[in-house]
Amino acid sequence: MTLQLAKPRVKNFRFTISQYHQMSEAGILSENDKVELINGEIIEMSPIGRRHAACVDRINRLFSNILGIKVIVRVQNPILLNNLSEPEPDIALLKPRTDFYESGHPQPQDIFLLIEVADSSIEYDRDVKIPLYASSSITEVWLVDIYQQVIIVYRYPTEHGYRDIQTLSRGEKLSISAFPENNLFVDDILGTIVS
Repeated sequence: MTLQLAKPRVKNFRFTISQYHQMSEAGILSENDKVELINGEIIEMSPIGRRHAACVDRINRLFSNILGIKVIVRVQNPILLNNLSEPEPDIALLKPRTDFYESGHPQPQDIFLLIEVADSSIEYDRDVKIPLYASSSITEVWLVDIYQQVIIVYRYPTEHGYRDIQTLSRGEKLSISAFPENNLFVDDILGTIVS
């Protein structure tokens, strides 16, 4: 007879939004720390390269010009999904508010569209952040894959992911579900190809 010992269960400690903010207030985390809270874990964000930065700037200008005062274009700032997650998507198109969300970070019901621009972070964005956005009922997310030169559009969230996923290439049109009258081309977002 062989005696088998039960394996000890290791439980990760998950930080709440409140604890995360307290660490910042106490100086444990500084404004220079490039981190975000995802599912209670403090995640170091990837450095932003020139192609990534240019794409985010291009999207910001594009949506500001096309949609004007219909939206607030939030660039790389926090959104509040639940008590354990405060990600910083590259772009968030938000419902307009006179206080510009000074009284509290935007929540799922405030969001028309989230965009993640991915170069080195493609797997993390696709496998961790996109499912988090779906389970938080974010109605639409675009994942801009700089290296593959495609935009993956996620719509109709469920608890387990998005029901509608489309991959669009250069030359194809797309529009935001909330603003279907404003057609864009994938090329408008990806820009010209630069070596």
